[in-house]
Amino acid sequence: MTGLTRRTLLQSLATAPAAAGFVAAMPAVARAAEFSLKYGNNLPLNHPLNVRAQEAADRIAKATNGRVEVQIFPNNQLGGDTDMLAQVRSGAITFFTPSALVIATLVPVAAINAVGFAFADYDQVWKAMDGGLGAHVRQAISKVGLHAFEKMWDNGFRQMTTGNKPIESAKDMDGLKIRVPVSPLSIAMFKALGAAPTSLQFSEVYSSLQTRIVDAQENPLPIIQVAKLYEVQKYCATSNHIWDGFWFIAHGRTWSGLPADLQKIVADAINEAGVKQREDIKGLNATVQKDLESKGLVFNQPAPDSFRAKLRDSGFYGEWKGRFGEEAWGLLENAVGKLA
Repeated sequence: MTGLTRRTLLQSLATAPAAAGFVAAMPAVARAAEFSLKYGNNLPLNHPLNVRAQEAADRIAKATNGRVEVQIFPNNQLGGDTDMLAQVRSGAITFFTPSALVIATLVPVAAINAVGFAFADYDQVWKAMDGGLGAHVRQAISKVGLHAFEKMWDNGFRQMTTGNKPIESAKDMDGLKIRVPVSPLSIAMFKALGAAPTSLQFSEVYSSLQTRIVDAQENPLPIIQVAKLYEVQKYCATSNHIWDGFWFIAHGRTWSGLPADLQKIVADAINEAGVKQREDIKGLNATVQKDLESKGLVFNQPAPDSFRAKLRDSGFYGEWKGRFGEEAWGLLENAVGKLA
């Protein structure tokens, strides 16, 4: 991981500092920037997303000889996801990195990457999102006045943890009381698997597991670590049941107002930083699993076949194929194989 150590990343995620908004370090220049662009996000300052965004901002400042500066506002300083989505639509900020599930409230097809058990691994994820499916979603995003850059940034696969028994196949989902985020797609998936999903705010997850209001939850591994859910859970199934990422989006009119030469510099820097951030997250996840194992969390890796079969038989894939449309679904299946 260029310029980053796994220790630094783990410490950064664990401390999650709330930092003041900062301006990317600029080289000494004789004049003020012609274009000052605000970027808001919901992650800590030292998360890989912000570390790589800082590198991109530094590169942009240098390559444009100070004509473009990027001001980065991490850690929900400009409001929550809904607030920042509204701000980037209005042009109050230039850039925002919503997860696919967040921007799906505006562009429904953007949620397609979160179809349950669609992706077996990262090779399939990037084949889809760097290929035809990603292009299809970007086109849909453009229709609401936003510009999406070509490379998605990684938010990781979600995994399931339980307190009483490991999840080894779809039959272990029957009646399982599991906490899920407030997402129609997630709720529908777990219901189709026979579980009993409950939508709770993340702040309630630890206590709900501790008091057995729910028996299970699902999140990316770094979240499981930072929230110390290993203290109230015993097993972790590396199910990779949902992959989610961040679209790096821009206010459409602001973006189109940049001269073409500056657009290329900015786009190249952001896309290349996104690819580096993907590698950061991949390496971080491997390190986090080892740490969680040392804390007593027992891992197993269930095969996706029984889960896919249950989702197919229950009509889940057929329903969401209809919702997303034949074209988008076909592009997904081009990358992952037949689902419905």
